[in-house]
Amino acid sequence: MIRIRVISARGSTPRDAGAEMFVSPRSTQGTIGGGQLEYMAIDRARQMLARNEVQAQMDIPLGPEIGQCCGGRVILELDRNGPTAVDHPDALVFGAGHVGRALARALQPLPVNVTLFDSRPEELALTRAPTRLTALPEAEIRNARPGAAVIILTHDHALDFLLAAEALAHPDLSYVGMIGSATKRAQFTRFATAQGLDPAPLVCPIGGGFSGDKRPEVIAAFTAAELMARLTAPSSQKTSCNN
Repeated sequence: MIRIRVISARGSTPRDAGAEMFVSPRSTQGTIGGGQLEYMAIDRARQMLARNEVQAQMDIPLGPEIGQCCGGRVILELDRNGPTAVDHPDALVFGAGHVGRALARALQPLPVNVTLFDSRPEELALTRAPTRLTALPEAEIRNARPGAAVIILTHDHALDFLLAAEALAHPDLSYVGMIGSATKRAQFTRFATAQGLDPAPLVCPIGGGFSGDKRPEVIAAFTAAELMARLTAPSSQKTSCNN
């Protein structure tokens, strides 16, 4: 296979530097943004396979001459290397009920390392996501890596409050969310204030864009979108172009 990797992206481009895809004689995996850019890169990669070439570069302006309107410019590197190792942030989901399992499913294709935590083995057995059986979920938060996201959806309000307080005491987390209502948020605010914690960083209700739909899959979809918006915030001001 040939790896196609974006090594430079200037101006408006469909993918940033670091994006990569893989091309074999009959199939592809991944994407560098689609459109004519990707078709040209795939053609060049298959030429390399046919000619037994090891490495090549392509410098492509994304303008009308290739049928794209982004206006930026990308440099592609084509080689026979494997995937670049990427250290994805951790997403720790607490509570393996209906919403927790739906959220774990929604996060699995995304660039995060999701783990579903619960003390009930029978609930964990209902998911194919990575799981961890634990009687001390607060310890998992205490030991979370910097930049991790914590999403709290347990079957017990008191446990939710305990875990949310533990997460707010962890200053290096990128996102702390808890399922609930405005009333639950107000209750937790009083609880956190009494504990000397600032409740402001807590996202509750989670998935704030959804319009009252309580189906687990819908809550999970909006929460996954909310979480990814937070995790990708440093890149959110870049101009993008999808084709």
